[in-house]
Amino acid sequence: MKKEDKRHMIVGRRDFCKLILGGLGLLILPTMPSFASRKRGYERWYGTKYNPKEHRYGMGINVDRCIGCGRCVDACKKENDVPDEPFFFRTWVERYNIGEKEEVTVDSPNGGEEGFKNNTQEKKILRTFFVPKICNQCDNPPCVQTCPVGATYKTDDGVILIDEKYCIGCRYCIHACPYGMRFINPRTRTADKCTFCYHRILKGLSPACVEVCPTEARVFGDLSMVASPLRRFLRMNKIMILKPQLNTEPKVYYAALDMEVR
Repeated sequence: MKKEDKRHMIVGRRDFCKLILGGLGLLILPTMPSFASRKRGYERWYGTKYNPKEHRYGMGINVDRCIGCGRCVDACKKENDVPDEPFFFRTWVERYNIGEKEEVTVDSPNGGEEGFKNNTQEKKILRTFFVPKICNQCDNPPCVQTCPVGATYKTDDGVILIDEKYCIGCRYCIHACPYGMRFINPRTRTADKCTFCYHRILKGLSPACVEVCPTEARVFGDLSMVASPLRRFLRMNKIMILKPQLNTEPKVYYAALDMEVR
């Protein structure tokens, strides 16, 4: 056989392999969703008047005001149909206990949904405070970067959402989230997390957790509006964010946050 014929055979085999692998990829992975299709979704559900580029949503949490009642957790589960099983939460509340030797323990029984029992008499605890946890809706979200099919995406108004039609349940986003805010929904077998109650805020309503908080520990607002309650919250308080060293640029801001929180 001539050298030229051998060279043509090798090239042909390579092209054949590329064709086969490309075909398998199309069969395994769904087509990437386009932004145009999602924009049409805005218009279908909320009308053409809503322009996501004019908004940028965020949330403030005042730790000093949180009493650990668990109403936010319960409201979130009911509003978003979160599975009523342990370990499945879109938001939860953690209790930080500071002991005599400055040791720190953290507990969150059933996500804090049913509140917390008084434990100051049982143990030598000097100080206790509650910290609500929620998806941080990062401006630089690792979960979006790692999603292989584009199911996790960032909207023009700054909210990170998950398209269940495209999610393949690979868990890459769960491992990528440095805040541990995601889980696999046992019903849909797709990734799930807090969405700021996106279906509510597009109608001008507050997220369910904000609406039911009896002490107004949670403040929701539009960062693009000067008169927004969230902008006032940021001006009036010393603000901290979780894990600032990661440069994820979260849009959940904490006031009166203790350095022990992780």
